[in-house]
Amino acid sequence: MSDAPNYQYELVGVFGHPVAENPTCVMQEAGFDALGLRWRYLTIDIAPGKLADAIQAMRVFNMQGANLTIPYKVEVLRYLDEIAPDARLIGAVNTVWRQDGRYIGANTDGKGFLRSLREDANMNPAGRRAVILGAGGAARAIAVELALAGVSYIVIVNRTRERGEELARHLNAQTPVTAEYASWDETYAIPDRTDFVINATSIALYPNVDDIPDIDYDTIHAQHLVCDVIPNPPRTPFLHRAAARGARTLDGLGMLVYQGAIAFEMWTGQPAPVEAMKAALAREFGVESNN
Repeated sequence: MSDAPNYQYELVGVFGHPVAENPTCVMQEAGFDALGLRWRYLTIDIAPGKLADAIQAMRVFNMQGANLTIPYKVEVLRYLDEIAPDARLIGAVNTVWRQDGRYIGANTDGKGFLRSLREDANMNPAGRRAVILGAGGAARAIAVELALAGVSYIVIVNRTRERGEELARHLNAQTPVTAEYASWDETYAIPDRTDFVINATSIALYPNVDDIPDIDYDTIHAQHLVCDVIPNPPRTPFLHRAAARGARTLDGLGMLVYQGAIAFEMWTGQPAPVEAMKAALAREFGVESNN
């Protein structure tokens, strides 16, 4: 007798508002297909004030987990059964996974950047000095993970003083790194002895793809690695300007793929097919990543 048919799929997805342009489904579905998994990734717009209901629905549907994006990465902490220590240190959750019926919050953003830094740029961050443009969610996750990975010095450059100073204080108090805040009231000059510069702002995010951070590009040199978290399009004007100065560059496609791959492995318990996931996103964006 043949096995009974199975029409059930394991469910994961992303909760956000707005969320229609989030491309994560492309990469995750490509990963599921590559491994022959009966899983589906849902892109779900959660109206303001409805996140608690959405998490309860996730429990009712026995979903294997979910991603959280703007504006729910902080609010979701109050609705979960457990928060991973690094996510609590960052103060935000972008990935939830189910373990023994309990939902656990993690943050894979900074880990995705670290993996891209190590594997795509071949850089060990230990002992390095970094400049991070921005103090929002992406900047916070990246700064914490860099600090835990042994970066020796971080400069947080941000237009809102209170937010930048708070992040620098948090890093100094909770991690081994030495951090300082630098004002971004005018064109920012990259300090001497900097090893890498990271744009962790939304500058050049679609549809404003021609925007560029206000820094003194004459202070970018060949010894710098210049990174951008913007994945679409990956080759931002910021990276083009840095490359013209002779710097190595690292685009945001790798970070997007690797943070998704970490979530994939949390959910499925299987190694993520990273190349299939990366190729699917590159096709979707109509580009090839070129670090």
